[in-house]
Amino acid sequence: MNGKRIAIACQGGGSQCAFVAGALNALFAQKVHERFRIVGLSGTSGGAFTAALGWIGLLKWAQGDQTPIGDRIIACWKDLSAQTPQEIALDRVSIESVRLVESGMLPSIASSPSSFRFQLLSKMVAKMIGRAEFTDLRALLLKHIDFDALKGLVHPESPVMLVGAGDVLEGGFKTFSSARGEIKIDALLASAAIPNLFPAVWVDGHAYWDGIFSSNPPIIGFLQKAFRGDALWPEDIWVIQVNRSKHDTVPERPSDISDRRNHLAGNLSLQHELQLVDVVNMLIQEGALTDRFKSRLGVDIGNSPITVRFIRMSEALQENLDYPSKLSRLPSHINRLIADGEAQAMGFLANLGEEYTPAPGTVADQSMLGHAANGHAASHA
Repeated sequence: MNGKRIAIACQGGGSQCAFVAGALNALFAQKVHERFRIVGLSGTSGGAFTAALGWIGLLKWAQGDQTPIGDRIIACWKDLSAQTPQEIALDRVSIESVRLVESGMLPSIASSPSSFRFQLLSKMVAKMIGRAEFTDLRALLLKHIDFDALKGLVHPESPVMLVGAGDVLEGGFKTFSSARGEIKIDALLASAAIPNLFPAVWVDGHAYWDGIFSSNPPIIGFLQKAFRGDALWPEDIWVIQVNRSKHDTVPERPSDISDRRNHLAGNLSLQHELQLVDVVNMLIQEGALTDRFKSRLGVDIGNSPITVRFIRMSEALQENLDYPSKLSRLPSHINRLIADGEAQAMGFLANLGEEYTPAPGTVADQSMLGHAANGHAASHA
């Protein structure tokens, strides 16, 4: 282990977060937690509970548990995917219906997820399916995550876990932090509460929606002691990105427009957080980030710039995904995403090389940052 401090940030994106599961599985299988010092994980929506599974695996590994960390992640995603003929049929009908609506072939019928009709239909479907893990995210997470055991696993030196959600009524951003004892079942459900599919989740008197409205995924919190607690700040941040950054053509069909809008919305908060990291790096490089300025900025880090790197889907996979695929849980779809995540993470590690010594303060994607032209970003790792 060379001791370099790493934080891993996992973007949200519905069932496409199976890519995150595959990437984390490969990273942990390659013993990144032994080669480096993982000081934090963060996530939003599907990326949040996937990161949480990895985080809890790390906590147990620190206490001697030899269960492969990635096994915990993959087991949950296999449980989440459609298994029975009824589940597969429901998935296919639902996703194709969404595609027909997206293409304008079917009318859109809006219904509040809090309405009696929606709730009744959900209960009928759950009864027909019979397997709670497929129809009830709470039941799935409670099966795979022992939240009651966290108090005995989390210590001041433990990696921090950050989860993003949007405050519906206050209009602010919420970052749930393990340093504050906030990583509970409702925090993960709040981060995954897509407004047209799930009612808002109430936590401590606040109503929350999907974290895409806040931080997707949380990054700046890794640099702030208020969220990080006693955990050390990262020297590197690895972002596992689900939403596509670049697009070759201007979308014209309604379905393509909807898909691209979803990508842009999913990356908007990520761009803002990366711009803040870029500004912090620039101030460090110019010697302008004094202790007093750090205090005013709410940043608690050392005097070396932060490196940001990305793990992204392959171009071939991106070309074959659309917005409705973020809702599909067909085994073939989930397995393809997991396999690509594993492959891209392996390529990422191969690019790092045996001696991991990147230039300080590099950001791995110039297209994501406004300061790239000024030399504060480097090429993709």
